[in-house]
Amino acid sequence: MINLQPYSNPRYFIILFIALLPLIIGLYFGRRFKIYEAIISLLFLFLMFDGKDAIQGYQLIGYIVFQFILTFAYERYIRSGKNKTWVFYLVVILSIIPVTIVKIAPHIPDPTADLIGFFGVSYLTFKNVQVLMELRDHTIKKVDPITYARFLLFFPTISSGPIDRYRRFAQDYNKAPERDKYIEDMRLGTRYIFQGFLYKFIIGYVFGTLWLPQLAKYSIIYGNINGGLRLSWALLGYMYCYSMYLFFDFAGYSLFAVGTSYFMGIHTPMNFNKPFISKNIKDFWNRWHMTLSFWFRDFIFMRFTFFAMKKKLIKDRNRLSQASYFIDFLIMGFWHGLTWYYIVYGIYHALAIIINDIWLRFKRKNRKKIPHNKFTEAFAIFLTFNVVCFSFLIFSGFLSTLWFGWK
Repeated sequence: MINLQPYSNPRYFIILFIALLPLIIGLYFGRRFKIYEAIISLLFLFLMFDGKDAIQGYQLIGYIVFQFILTFAYERYIRSGKNKTWVFYLVVILSIIPVTIVKIAPHIPDPTADLIGFFGVSYLTFKNVQVLMELRDHTIKKVDPITYARFLLFFPTISSGPIDRYRRFAQDYNKAPERDKYIEDMRLGTRYIFQGFLYKFIIGYVFGTLWLPQLAKYSIIYGNINGGLRLSWALLGYMYCYSMYLFFDFAGYSLFAVGTSYFMGIHTPMNFNKPFISKNIKDFWNRWHMTLSFWFRDFIFMRFTFFAMKKKLIKDRNRLSQASYFIDFLIMGFWHGLTWYYIVYGIYHALAIIINDIWLRFKRKNRKKIPHNKFTEAFAIFLTFNVVCFSFLIFSGFLSTLWFGWK
């Protein structure tokens, strides 16, 4: 049996197209073969976790069972007319315990610690916590077990997103699109997949495989004659090259997931929207990894803001938004991993967006004194691009490699 990682090579796409062909024909004629779709999803998940990754497959099964018990027990509790805050906090904490263990495990001095966790545990947790929160808010009245299972185990997006929302997914899943709309879906799906090939296997390959190792080789830190430190100019090239690689590799993967979803009649949301033309850091987070950014905005930033306003923790609105940004991005940093560079990455973006808000308020008060033209817009894009690229240099962890290499 073969181990088939998502979108890893052309063979995957050949197998994928053959497997999806009956589903495509059915959707073209206005029918969604849900049983066949479920079988195909389970087959691809089985192939993903076959062989040496079998233990991850067992963990995935246990995780899904655990989250099902938690979600439907909470749904029954909410439908009984009860809505205690402590119960909500408890189920959310229980829901995130698996991903917390996965993030902590690599830092435990145990040779078996790296066996804990499976592809996509973070993204599944985002989906499940979203459902729990919307059950509490009554924006989700009832969760259908079959639709919920398909939502969690939707194989095109299971390993790295994009992060969909239950209500949006259920709306697509529970009907077949009209023929004209599905033809347009196939056109877009084809475009996204070929664009993904360009991004991931050509441009991403050039930046990540051909150029990045060479730039890393020459990005050294060494002592000068006075005993200080000096950076090679290649480090600047590494920063830009890694930023481009990160975007094209991740955006390519996301396009594969979105394109495959469209062939299945599911409009998985896009993850990127020309992030490197952003005019400020807030604009950047409305364009970069959008499903993650919007998830944190809706379920971390907004909820903490409403909680703090209700409890009157911070009266000044500007200070409140700054505290919310800091908590939002700090949690995002910890979510990426319990290493200093991920945490600093989160703090860096929190400070950047706070400074940006201060500047925008100052700009509004002095709009007549501050020029606004094509040059200032171009400078804003240039500045934002460099601020973002430096954050990606932090995110890469490469500075740790350089520092310890010098030490």
